[in-house]
This record gives sequence, structure tokens and C-alpha cells, in this order.
Amino acid sequence: MSTRTRRNTPSYRCTECGWATAKWVGRCGECQAWGTVEEVGEHRARTTAARSIAEPARPIAQVDATVATSVPTGVPELDRVLGGGLVPGAVVLMAGEPGVGKSTLLLDVAARFAEGPGDASRDVLYVTGEESAAQVKLRADRIGAVAPTLYLTAETDLATALGQIERIGPRLLVVDSVQTLASAEVEGSAGGVTQVREVTASLIAAAKQRNMTTLLVGHVTKDGSIAGPRLLEHLVDVVCQFEGEKHSRIRLLRAVKNRYGPTDEVGCFDLTETGIASVEDPSGLFVSRTALPVSGTCLTVTLEGRRPLLAEVQALLDRSSTAQPRRATAGLESSRVAMLLAVLQRRAGVGLANLDCYVSTVGGVRLTEPSTDLAVAMALASAAQDRPLPQRLVCFGEVGLAGEVRPVPGIGRRIQEVARLGFTHAVVPASPTGPGPVPEGFSVREVTTISDAMELLFPGAGAGPRQKRETAAAV
Repeated sequence: MSTRTRRNTPSYRCTECGWATAKWVGRCGECQAWGTVEEVGEHRARTTAARSIAEPARPIAQVDATVATSVPTGVPELDRVLGGGLVPGAVVLMAGEPGVGKSTLLLDVAARFAEGPGDASRDVLYVTGEESAAQVKLRADRIGAVAPTLYLTAETDLATALGQIERIGPRLLVVDSVQTLASAEVEGSAGGVTQVREVTASLIAAAKQRNMTTLLVGHVTKDGSIAGPRLLEHLVDVVCQFEGEKHSRIRLLRAVKNRYGPTDEVGCFDLTETGIASVEDPSGLFVSRTALPVSGTCLTVTLEGRRPLLAEVQALLDRSSTAQPRRATAGLESSRVAMLLAVLQRRAGVGLANLDCYVSTVGGVRLTEPSTDLAVAMALASAAQDRPLPQRLVCFGEVGLAGEVRPVPGIGRRIQEVARLGFTHAVVPASPTGPGPVPEGFSVREVTTISDAMELLFPGAGAGPRQKRETAAAV
């Protein structure tokens, strides 16, 4: 009897983290999320088969795939990230930090899409829950995003927003933002887990039923993740992250999830007072303009997705006035820079133990790819020697703890990009397949260790560990 009673006792589980409890609670005891604890366990299914089917299943060969053909938005960089444009019926979630330019970009996309190619105008509905209609109109006038078929409504009620969709029948819907809409049929405040789940499900159902492309703006938490339940990212078709520093005009758009295209493309935008513009050739934006060569600087090529970008690393060394030298970085991982300092000290004989080290990138770009290791190391060595590197030179390669320089992907693509920009020399890691085709007049030097790079770029700078071993063996 007790076994049967215990088996029939319902259990409850959090849909976010999986925490289980014997009784229902409003707040998860593990992740502290509200409204995510639901009943689970053994129960009989209550849904039965439908007696009539509105649209029967068809053989996949008879399905018309032209309905899901991408439609260009008029913004080349956004089309690059999405894989050609907006797919009818797709739901795109765009997230980013406050003030990064999400609303400005989507308002510009809405106006361009409404104008259409030639005289083919299309109805677009822009639902704003964060600003009034007059505030959005002021921004539209400032950036030139006014179109006759672009409809604007300031609404926070989901039912009213769905009624606007029924009345207008737009081909593109923009919701700014999904956390501001709320349904009266569901408990909780706007932005809560339950409300966000209901709003997203309703908008996705409307988009699929009407074959209407939907762009959703999503808030982010203080750690950079998208606010709301994780289910939100699973339900939508495309998830994009809009990134950029507040003190820089450059913005980068990345596709984290994309059911209709690649996820390794990056779009580059320039945010100004008059709007946001696509930057189709961003190489050179993250390079300083100096007439004379300066010690402590080195150029590198990083791959953002499949796009090579030229960037500059700057290093400054100064004698420390404290017992613990200062280590400061900007645009680079501090742990990676600390590792390179140790490799230079131990494997290349560069004395940095008693010096304050400041390493930064130019233009606010953040470099996380390991291929920038060699450029950071050469910038530090140049600052330690107070000798500038040769002009028109780039360095890239991953540096290991043993001092070896490891190959990186896309060596040929990086060389082609810097050759197009007018550079003439490159120091690259040695690869079994070689650097690939080299443009005419371009010099490529392969290195296997960081000591080889030091001997090549700073001849006569002093004996490193490799030279010391060779001298000891000769004696």
C-alpha cells in the first residue's frame, strides 16, 4: 500500500536546471528562477488523435521549397550573416548589450525592407514596447528610415499586438523587445519566464501560419547571456549577437544559431549619429596611423568567422616601482598575455620580470584567436629591445609553452588579405603543406619556435636559450 502511494505521488521538476522536489514551489531552489517548477512523473496522456487533418502530410519531393527562398534586406552585412537574407516565416532573435544599436539596425532594416526592390513595396509592422511612437519616429527621421508602408505601434499587450498583425498582415514583423510584451492570459510580469515563453510561442505560431518573417529584440543579463528561459533560443530559427564597445563606433554581428545559413560569418557595421552603415571592407579599421615606426607595435591577421581582419597589437614596458610588477591588458585575454610573458622570459631570454607590462589592441577590437600569440610576443619583444619592427610586416601564429610556433587555420587566406592591403612581408608558422600560393613580390618567412622569430626580427639582440644550448654543446 505504501509503495503504491509513493509511486502515485506527483513530483515536480524545474524546466531550467532540472532540480526536483516532492511538492510544488513557485521558485526553484537551485537556480532561483520563478515559475519554472512543473509537475512531472508517470501520468496517462490526455491528447488523442485528431479526427480530421487540415493539411495532410505530403511526400518531401512535392514540397515547394521556393517559398522559403531568402529575401535580401538591403543591408549587405546582415544578409551575409543570415546566409543571403530573411527567409519567409523565419523568426530571428537579436540580442546585445543596452545601447549597442539593436533598435537602430532593425529600424533601418524595416524601412529598407518596406521600400522593396524597385516599386515593389511591402508592409512592415514595427511593435515597440520600450519607447513611444513619437520617440521611434524621431530616430527614424534622424537615420532616414521612413517608408510609406512601414507601420508603427507602441504596444505592450500581446493580444493587441496580435490584433495589429491580423489587421495589417505584414510580411515583416519587428518586436522591440520580446521582454516588454505580456499576455493577460498568463500570470507573471512582463519579462518573466512564463510570459516570455507565452509571447514567443504566440509570435512564432503567427509567423509560421502567415509565412511572416519576424525579428525579435532580446535583452541580455549582466553576464552577457540572453535573458529569459533557455527555451527561447531553441524555439527561434536564428540567434544573432550584436557586439561592440560603447566608446567605439564599430559593431560586429555574429550568428550563434542559424537554421538557414552558416554560423561562422561576421557582419561589420559603423554606428554614427546619422544611423548605422555596413562596412564591407573592415580591414585597416583596427590599425593606427603613424608616420614613423614605433617600437612595441606589431600587426596581425585574425579570422572572424571566414573573414580575415587586420589588427594591431601595442605593448608598453616600463620599470616597475613596486615589488609586484603591474600587468594590464585591453582587448586581449590577460591569462594569455601572462603565458606569453612567461614564454618570452624562459624560452627566448627576454627579461620582463621587473617591468610593468601594458598590452592593448587598436580601435577597441577584441582578439581571442590563438593565432595572435606571435604578434603579441613580437610586440613585447620590440618594446623590450626598444627596436621597431620592419614596416609592411605582419606576424601570426599560435605559441605553445615549449616556445614552439604552431600552425593556424587559413594561412593562405590571411596572406592574400594582407597582400591586397599592400603589405610585403609575413612571419608565419611552419606548416607541412606550406603557406600555399604566395602573391608576386610578397615575402613569407616560416618559423618553428619563438627563438627563430626573435633571431629573424631582432638579429644580434642577445643569446636566447637555443643559442646557449648550441654554444654549450660546441664547448
